[in-house]
Amino acid sequence: MLNIYSKSCQLPDGREITIETGKLARQADGSVVLRMGNTMLLATVVAREEAVEGADFMPLSVDYQEKFAATGKIPGGFLKRESKLSDYEILISRLVDRAIRPLFPDDFHAETQVMIYLISGDSNALPDALAAFAASAALSISDIPWGGPISEVRVARVDGKFIINPTLAEKERADIDLMVGASIENILMVEGEMKEVSEDDMLEALKLAHEAIKAQCQLQLDMAKELGKTEKRSYNHEVKDEVLKEELYKLLYPKVYETARLQIKNKKVRSKAFSQILEDYINSLGEETTVNIDLVKHYYHGIHKKAARDLVLNEGIRLDGRNTKEIRPIYTEVDLLPSAHGSALFTRGETQSLTTVTLGTKLDEQMIDGAMFEGSSKFILHYNFPGFSTGEVKPNRGPGRREVGHGNLALRGLRYVLPADTENPYTVRVVSDILESNGSSSMATVCAGSLALMDSGLPVKGPVSGIAMGMISDASTGKYAILSDILGDEDHLGDMDFKTTGTEKGLTACQMDLKVDGLTYDVLREALLQAKEGRLHILNEMKKTLPAAKADLKPHTPRAETVIIEKEMIGAVIGPGGKVVQDIQNTTGATVVIEEVNGKGIVNVFASSKEVMDAALRRIKAIVAVPEIGQVYDGKVKSIMPFGAFVEFMPGKDGLLHISEIKWERLETMEGVMEVGEEVKVKLVDIDKKTGKFRLSRKVLLPRPPRNENTPAE
Repeated sequence: MLNIYSKSCQLPDGREITIETGKLARQADGSVVLRMGNTMLLATVVAREEAVEGADFMPLSVDYQEKFAATGKIPGGFLKRESKLSDYEILISRLVDRAIRPLFPDDFHAETQVMIYLISGDSNALPDALAAFAASAALSISDIPWGGPISEVRVARVDGKFIINPTLAEKERADIDLMVGASIENILMVEGEMKEVSEDDMLEALKLAHEAIKAQCQLQLDMAKELGKTEKRSYNHEVKDEVLKEELYKLLYPKVYETARLQIKNKKVRSKAFSQILEDYINSLGEETTVNIDLVKHYYHGIHKKAARDLVLNEGIRLDGRNTKEIRPIYTEVDLLPSAHGSALFTRGETQSLTTVTLGTKLDEQMIDGAMFEGSSKFILHYNFPGFSTGEVKPNRGPGRREVGHGNLALRGLRYVLPADTENPYTVRVVSDILESNGSSSMATVCAGSLALMDSGLPVKGPVSGIAMGMISDASTGKYAILSDILGDEDHLGDMDFKTTGTEKGLTACQMDLKVDGLTYDVLREALLQAKEGRLHILNEMKKTLPAAKADLKPHTPRAETVIIEKEMIGAVIGPGGKVVQDIQNTTGATVVIEEVNGKGIVNVFASSKEVMDAALRRIKAIVAVPEIGQVYDGKVKSIMPFGAFVEFMPGKDGLLHISEIKWERLETMEGVMEVGEEVKVKLVDIDKKTGKFRLSRKVLLPRPPRNENTPAE
């Protein structure tokens, strides 16, 4: 009944990855189950036969979803079922999409859906590094036209050694953590974060990753051949008119080229100038024309792209008149929102980000409830891209995949310079609102976010800047040009979109998407070094406004302190049923959050003022303080006995004040000597080594009366 086929390959360290087909999801155009350790992914791909009506693009959707049963969990929330994709799942979907999308034929417009399910999970084989491999294998054994195979791996440097597809524990110790997607010939996609490493270290990681990917691509080629799946379906999704195409090129290319040479800096004016050429041509045809207007618009886009690219390659001139290394004018400002905990405005050319920082308590941490990961995050970054930023009318329906991806890249770029969790009691939320956009708003978010963090007074390691690079090349002539600080138009017209972020010491994050074959490592290194030059220029401009983190938080920012206590004292601070900690909060006005971390009690205290903070800290420190013989304490009488009084001299700690230790004079009875609730200053004179009981004295703190010779000695 089942015709099961499987094939395996090995990672450099000998771990095995197996691809199986013929057992699950057999009605899909292509389906495989990828297994590494106990991690299993089911990848399916289906494409319609006919093109989407009127489409001139590739209608591809990629969805990665984790089944909670894969790790023996039940989803949280009211519905208790998997629903919309989490940000983590969206990010993995984007990693796959960005690697496979460039390899579909330009004229293939049939709706295509790639779905990847995590059906078994294992933290020793992280699924995000395997998802694209599974998707590519499903495409490779289908009849869907596609130029693969590709694969993706994670490469991490742990203790100076590079590891392909590290375990979760290894990944958390890495100073380089990159996801790399590639075919046998070319690197297609890179994304990751680093801890201030050099460009050469990053290149070394890419080379190692590519070698591992080549073996995984070869497995897919062998698999398709052995299964007889090398033939792809025929299709005809575009109307073509080569005569019209040639006629338009001869007529319009010179006009478009000359318009590009005008070096119009304003985005709207430049766009209108190019649109006018097309509009004038269409108007010249008359109402009775039989020319296919949609085809004219399609061919004109190609003419526009070629003219802009040729201008750069032939004359070194960009659309806005800059040379290839020139950065647009930069304007920065901090503390422009008086009520925010930190704020900054970063404007570079026609791209602008207004970013805020809010410092919250432990209670504000973002809860993470996933199949593979659960816990909380103390650093949150949200990126918003409203329609008005590009002069468009768009419904405001919450963040899409683009917003999630751009926000994650900015978060990666800034995360390393934040104080360690053990040193930072705050939950940090950064929000970037893009007010204008014409090229690399994600890098504007990094720059504005860095300034806002420094403006907040949070002790960050140093400023971070980011830059978007582009490249235009001509395979026939071998010419290429690397462009610093690309415009939105250059992003669409170019062959590479390469973003890097970093401090003065090195890189902290990167993202690269390639649309060209044959990019050599020498050219890639040149691009990285040119990016470094531009990034440092931007960093110096930022430092003119604010060179380092401010010395203190703003007056209206809540104060936070962390007290580390012994594990055994956690219960004393909380009290029975939370009675003690609630009393501290009610009487002082502070917020107190207690948790156990690595065998220690971590007490985070948040307060609106120094006075409130000091009051709360006094209470906590008094509870966890260790009684010391010889120390004097302010106590309160808790109960009175015939032989003395029990005095609470520290929170939760009572000692016996014997009748003989109250006064120097001899007391026959406790009647009328002290009252319950009376405050009394006492000294701890002894701790019983066997019972741990405390012995107190009051009389040693009183002046000793002159000795009467008739008074018997004690």
